[in-house]
Amino acid sequence: MQDIQSKAQEIKLVVFDVDGVLTDGSLYLGDDGQEYKAFNSRDGHGMKMLQQSGVIIGIITGRTSEVVRIRMESLGVEHVYQGKLEKLPAFEELRDKLGLRDEQVAYVGDDVVDLPIMRRVGLAIAVNDAHPLVKQHSHWQTPNAGGRGAGRDVCEMIMEAQGTLNPALEHYL
Repeated sequence: MQDIQSKAQEIKLVVFDVDGVLTDGSLYLGDDGQEYKAFNSRDGHGMKMLQQSGVIIGIITGRTSEVVRIRMESLGVEHVYQGKLEKLPAFEELRDKLGLRDEQVAYVGDDVVDLPIMRRVGLAIAVNDAHPLVKQHSHWQTPNAGGRGAGRDVCEMIMEAQGTLNPALEHYL
């Protein structure tokens, strides 16, 4: 865990996949073709706290969905890349735009399409119910499954390593 803490202390940007990470991976499609997703509200609050602590959040997802745009806008997430079947170029663009090194980035994924980025970043995180190969190539696994608190796990672990979690929680006590 010490190695994970030292990696987490360096993180300036956390990039999340959406389906299977911030949702449970289920895709609900209406008769009108509208796509619906269920997001965990605790993940959202964790993302707000992480941003308030000074860590930037980004989203890179293979699908394109209006609901993702709306949800990320409500959380104040500015860096949203949708429809990226090849995620690595989007990652490199975002990293370079922010002037960061790979070691300063954490990526949270659940499936094999996330591996090209996970193998590059300083802190590769797999959600608890990720594909076995993704778990094998991760530095850390969340206690909770995708869409079931994994996002909050990531935010709080990084904030704890950076010494910002307790001050953020004291606000509520």
